Amino acid sequence: MSLSFGSPERESVVVVREAPVSVPAPPPADLAGLDDELSMLVSGYQQGYFPMAPSRRARRVRWYTADPRCVVPLEPGRLALTRSLRSAVRRPKFVVTGNRAFEAVVRLCATVRRAEGGTWINDWIIDRYTELHRRGLAHSVEAWVPEAGVPGSGAGGGGGGGWRLVGGLYGVHLGGSFFGESMFSLPAHGGTDASKVCFVHLVRHLREQGFALLDSQMANHHMRSLGAVEIPAGAYLQALGAALLRDARWDRLRADRTEQAVSGAWI
Repeated sequence: MSLSFGSPERESVVVVREAPVSVPAPPPADLAGLDDELSMLVSGYQQGYFPMAPSRRARRVRWYTADPRCVVPLEPGRLALTRSLRSAVRRPKFVVTGNRAFEAVVRLCATVRRAEGGTWINDWIIDRYTELHRRGLAHSVEAWVPEAGVPGSGAGGGGGGGWRLVGGLYGVHLGGSFFGESMFSLPAHGGTDASKVCFVHLVRHLREQGFALLDSQMANHHMRSLGAVEIPAGAYLQALGAALLRDARWDRLRADRTEQAVSGAWI
């Protein structure tokens, strides 16, 4: 799960007028009813692969795996929180939601990374993952800040105040596995640490819902700083096989116990 920090062009900012709330996930899809390309996506993840596009404008994707594989332990006490991140989670700075703006999160992940020099998220990925989301097989976590007097956007319409999307993450959900894909934050719009706060809430939610595996694909310094570890590919495939057999539900994200989170009750 790669982190991207930056400031995309202002027209990429998403604003909604109504108070953002979590949206329940639809029931998991009947895998037998998926079209060929969605079936290929699901099958790839089930076998330990993940897709990346060569560029934003590429028409197709390439498939990759990693050895060692980066995962985030879900056991209590394994998530690493710096003092500044604990403070960010404690402060009521963001409204955190689940599945409120999935496609917007994916598009902003692509925009931020492109502004920083490159992205693996192309239109194929945006379209297919959005369809997985509609079928209950992909989810997002979002961070919002209130903004008064923002003109209506395509997301919210109308005029007046609204809520600005300043951070988020998304990934694929199969059985008891969550495959993290990308995160973004918009520090220039009040989103400093927004993706990290979303990540903390993701870990809590997966733990509460009985997930067994949080896949982060390839390690980087930032994910290691949050407690991610590398394991051999063989061990990863064993863990993946066991996790896929679980019937873990996403349900509605609950982001109302931040003080308990930081105190260590579930971190």
